[in-house]
Amino acid sequence: MKQKTKGGCLCGGITFEIDGVFEYFFLCHCSRCRKDTGSAHASNIFAPGGKVSWLSGQALVRSFRLTGTRHGKSFCATCGSALPDLQMDGTLLVVPAGCLDTPPDIRPQARISWESRACWDDGLSDLPKVEGLPG
Repeated sequence: MKQKTKGGCLCGGITFEIDGVFEYFFLCHCSRCRKDTGSAHASNIFAPGGKVSWLSGQALVRSFRLTGTRHGKSFCATCGSALPDLQMDGTLLVVPAGCLDTPPDIRPQARISWESRACWDDGLSDLPKVEGLPG
């Protein structure tokens, strides 16, 4: 379903709206995505042909492309939050799920690059669940 989805960065300096259809939602465990996020995996939603409209803070948007690869990301120059990024010569909008304020109309479909996962990323579903901060 085509929807308009809103989001922004952690510091509030950037807000945006996505116009497009979310077709894929993957949790990527490759080493590049782990480095990008500082976490076990990236949570990216893909909208082929999607468009991003920067509602505020477009001057704060920075992009990085890893030389010799297709790997790239956009982020806020102030707080470092991951942001939507046009890739594949502008034909694919990649949206980090965590930057969305509007709940997406799609759920994760697969854990990709699973063989590349961090050595500490097994059995996490067995960990205790704590509401709020511990302690």
